[in-house]
Parts: sequence; C-alpha cells; structure tokens
Amino acid sequence: MNGDAFMRQAAIVAVLAVATMITRFLPFLIFPAGKKIPRYVEYLGKTLPYAAMGFLVVYCLRNLNFFAAPYGLPQILAVVVIVAIHWWKENSLLSIGAGTIFYMILIQCVFV
Repeated sequence: MNGDAFMRQAAIVAVLAVATMITRFLPFLIFPAGKKIPRYVEYLGKTLPYAAMGFLVVYCLRNLNFFAAPYGLPQILAVVVIVAIHWWKENSLLSIGAGTIFYMILIQCVFV
C-alpha cells in the first residue's frame, strides 16, 4: 500500500470517527439532564419505532411472489411465528430474533 492510499484511508476513518462521535454526543448537548424534552421529540420517540417496524415489514415482504414456488410460504410462516411469540411474550427482541431464526431454518433446510 502506498502512502497516498494510506492517507486516504486514514482520512476516511477519521471522518467516520468524528461523525460517529457527533451522533453519540449531540443529543446530550442538545438535551442536557434536567432540561425538559420538547413535545415533538417525545412524540417522535413514541411513534418512530412503530413506523420503522412497518417499513421493515414492507421491505421484507415487498418481493413476495405468490405465483411461484414456494408461494411466499416461508415468509408467511415466519410472520405468523413472530406475531404469535410477540402476543405470547410481548418482547420485540425475542419475537424478531425467533422469527428470523425460524425463517432461516425454513429457507436453508425445508424450502431448499
């Protein structure tokens, strides 16, 4: 690796490190302890997780093809497992993790 390529990579790493630090520290500077959080930020904190989950569901199921094998069956079964576990345990991390593992088993072992 020549010196020019090394400098370019070092500059990229430095910029990424600064950008990461800004995104980590900026909320603490904007909203210090003891200061009331604005209502719109509280609103976003309550609604954005559900919107993000909705986007993820649409993204994951956007290319489903019901007219070719396996007819979307692995995805549908995984969604059913995710919903069932979430209703049972009310734990998003558990339901998404278990559903992902179930889906991977289906596409790697069952619907080969």
